[in-house]
Amino acid sequence: MTDNNPIKSLNEFIEKADKMKRQEKMDLSSDEDLSIAIMNLISIEEHFFFTGAKTDKPEYYDLLKDVREMRKELLKKIIKEYEGEVWCISKHLLSASMRLMEVGTKQLGQGKKDEAQDLFGKAYNLYSLFWGLNMKLLNVGDIKKLDDNALNKADTEKKGFMGKLGDLVKKVIDCCIE
Repeated sequence: MTDNNPIKSLNEFIEKADKMKRQEKMDLSSDEDLSIAIMNLISIEEHFFFTGAKTDKPEYYDLLKDVREMRKELLKKIIKEYEGEVWCISKHLLSASMRLMEVGTKQLGQGKKDEAQDLFGKAYNLYSLFWGLNMKLLNVGDIKKLDDNALNKADTEKKGFMGKLGDLVKKVIDCCIE
């Protein structure tokens, strides 16, 4: 039986990602930038919706439609293949991540550092889950919670799935390395 759990084969995955980068098959740094742009487009859609509703001006909905089409086009650059509702899940993961970052930033501005850190951690976990889904790192059949966030019997760090996925994303997607 083959083990498709990407968390167990972190080094193998990083090697594959590095090889793909060298072959110019993927540009994770650009994709990461694009994902942030998509987050902002989702926020713009929301703002056009609320502005249209609050002002009773339907032209804001027309702008919303234009921005939505742009967001869909750009999301296709990152999400090339998907099953079931992964497309929609991906959009919502980016959206929720962005919102948690914004709320965390507000908490930080109010001097609530611990609350901000908690929200930032949750935002990063959702962002990591987005990448895990879209880089085909996840086989949901392999995800099992045994004890204290352990993924399997060999898991000694017990960071849980989100923590390990976050570590994976940190190692693979580094916008500061050209």
